[in-house]
Amino acid sequence: MTKRSTSADFVTAFATGWPENQPDIMVLSLTTHKGVQDYALNKEQALLIAKTMKETAAKLANPRYGS
Repeated sequence: MTKRSTSADFVTAFATGWPENQPDIMVLSLTTHKGVQDYALNKEQALLIAKTMKETAAKLANPRYGS
């Protein structure tokens, strides 16, 4: 656990079903140097992730432009 990566190449999320006939889930696709992993989330999980991201983003320091 101590050698856990702190960054990802990019993250995408899309609100289509998995497969497409399941509109009740959201698929979060995470791409890292090790490849792609897909996670299926229900509404409660998706809202919790969104809330946590919003709270964390509000705590981030302002970016430093031009040192």
